[in-house]
Amino acid sequence: MKTSFIMNASARYVLWACVVLSLFVLLRGHNEPGGGFIGGLIGALGFVFHALARGAGATRAVLRLQPLTWAGIGLLCGILAGLPAMMLFGEPFLTQQWLGTTPIGTTVLFDLGVYLVVLGFALAFVLPFMEA
Repeated sequence: MKTSFIMNASARYVLWACVVLSLFVLLRGHNEPGGGFIGGLIGALGFVFHALARGAGATRAVLRLQPLTWAGIGLLCGILAGLPAMMLFGEPFLTQQWLGTTPIGTTVLFDLGVYLVVLGFALAFVLPFMEA
């Protein structure tokens, strides 16, 4: 695959800019519009740009884990976010629980799970097309 020098040189910076923006959107979505889904899509966009510039193999090396493994970790986070309400307080699964008086609760863990599921499945769908 032949790419331009500029695209190849900027791939790392675009990737990390997208990851930082996606994490901002993920955390902002706790109190305002945004959250895990759109944050995961923005993060996946950075990895797709990296794969276009440097190849799917290089992007898989940056990910360190397979995309479906990231999605599985996200599913585990989503399940873990629902357990405190059920196990500790006898409330329905996925009922919001706050950590003391902080604005952080179990929805942050759930949003992180959604983020990782979207990121993992988007990359699991796109990266095989770039390897062919």
